[in-house]
Amino acid sequence: MVLAGGRSSRMGAPKAALEWHGSTLLRHVVGIVARGQQGRVVVVRAPGQLLPALPDTVEVLEDSREGLGPMQGIAVGLKAVAVDADLAFVCSTDLPFLHTAFVRRVLRAFEDDQPGAEVVLPLAHGFPQPLAAGYRTALAAKVDKLVEAERLKPSLLFEDCDVLRLDEAALLSDHALAAVDPDLDSVVNVNDADDYAAARARPAPEVTVQCFGVVAARTAARTRKPQLVLAATVQAAADAVGLTWDRHVLAAINGDQTGRDAKQPLVRGDSVAFLSAAAGG
Repeated sequence: MVLAGGRSSRMGAPKAALEWHGSTLLRHVVGIVARGQQGRVVVVRAPGQLLPALPDTVEVLEDSREGLGPMQGIAVGLKAVAVDADLAFVCSTDLPFLHTAFVRRVLRAFEDDQPGAEVVLPLAHGFPQPLAAGYRTALAAKVDKLVEAERLKPSLLFEDCDVLRLDEAALLSDHALAAVDPDLDSVVNVNDADDYAAARARPAPEVTVQCFGVVAARTAARTRKPQLVLAATVQAAADAVGLTWDRHVLAAINGDQTGRDAKQPLVRGDSVAFLSAAAGG
């Protein structure tokens, strides 16, 4: 579940629509959340808020009241996904370095670290991270009551439920996360124009690209050997090896077929395979 923030007075424009490596920040974060968990992905927006294009699989919901902050969005989102999910990963739009391994680590804590927890709250970079956290969807009613009373701080919810707090050591005890995000950049957000400029100046993540069969012959390198490239989307990965990506080519990330979604986001450590559509089925 992703909370799509509105216009920021310090940014001058909606964060959701900020350009991110040929896509938008919202499209990027939505894609990472989708890859990091199983189930529906919903975006909660302010009433009437315009959003950039999103995949058809993403459900867009709307706050019933404007100006009540993230707690209102959490209430709406948890209530919507509670019909078919016990857990939800909740995050804000402005997490450009969110990694799939971070999403998985947080959600796995409900089972591996403390099965009775109602919230898994990361503590990173000196602060609790309620907008990069895991929530039991059964908390929807409790969050609703807090919103109705205009008690809008997430900390008030945490006073009244079972919270598992994961500090940096606990987060990085997950070897998969430690390998790809040792500095826990997953929780780095962009609050103003300087933050955004600094984030955008960072290089794209390093990923491995390999082409198979007849697709290899269509690349600039004309090789089937894996290549390390910098690419934030599947399209950028294809461009990096000189591959014209058309209807005859399919892509797979870490062995999972993604079809032809050019803006599918990539994260550090991903492996992208391009293969013939005939071979991929």
